[in-house]
Amino acid sequence: MDQLMAMRAFTRVVETGSFTRAADSLNLPNATLSKLVKSLEAHLGVRLLHRTTRRVVATPEGQDYYEKASRVLIDIEEIDTSFSALQSRPKGYLRIDVGGSTAREVLIPALPDFLQRYPEIKIDLGVSDRPVDLISGNVDCVIRGGALNDSSLIARHIGDAPMVTCATPGYLKAAGVPAYPEELRNGHKLVSYLSPLTGRAFPFRFIVEGEEREMKTQHHIGVNESNAHLAAASAGMGIIQTFCYAAKEELNNGTLVEILQEWRPASYPFYVVYPQNRHMTHRLRVFIDWLTEVFPAALRSHR
Repeated sequence: MDQLMAMRAFTRVVETGSFTRAADSLNLPNATLSKLVKSLEAHLGVRLLHRTTRRVVATPEGQDYYEKASRVLIDIEEIDTSFSALQSRPKGYLRIDVGGSTAREVLIPALPDFLQRYPEIKIDLGVSDRPVDLISGNVDCVIRGGALNDSSLIARHIGDAPMVTCATPGYLKAAGVPAYPEELRNGHKLVSYLSPLTGRAFPFRFIVEGEEREMKTQHHIGVNESNAHLAAASAGMGIIQTFCYAAKEELNNGTLVEILQEWRPASYPFYVVYPQNRHMTHRLRVFIDWLTEVFPAALRSHR
């Protein structure tokens, strides 16, 4: 038995909750991975995994072994990385998850620069506004806006995105241009962004008398995907509040017109998030360093 490979196979099964996902992430046939785990159980003389019809979970002994084995694997990878990083270019796959409009307007336009710097890194890009499980989904990092609520993850600030409130000229001609934020309560149709996690509408935010205030109002239409959210406003369905970079093209060509500019809210913080119990590979480290270099200016990019 290759004990080191068996340890890697077992820990990945625990992290993904699936033999199939674990095998895919390690680029191994299912049968090979299953044989490695069985050999490890035979070597230790204990049952490490409990298999159900829906999920694979660690037994109490398996959980104890997972915690110890994970530390060993991290130490080994850190030793390897400390030497290889000095001698070779980073290579391999990076699995990144990012929201729709951020992918379209910020990350993807900048990625050619990253791939030119690091041609041996390959990227699998998941694009969705819905939150992902970094462990079970075998994702290296996610790029998201807003506060981090999960203490098992590490978040690194990579910039702030200015916000804009806008609508189509046709809508404003028919409904009137609001002169101040409170007028949004007076019969205006609002296009709200719905949290993909909770389904609740994000409130419109404004700086009023030096303080940021949230306006919780009834929306005319709610959308839980950022590109579709912008499309609804561009179709004349009502007033939207979104990132300047997301609406840059529509504002430049006149499809949308900014309103209430005097009360623009504070810029929205963005973070790159990754698991704290997983060793940061050389390729992930250079990607995060690159993000902190290029993302602040890209997020501020607008008219």
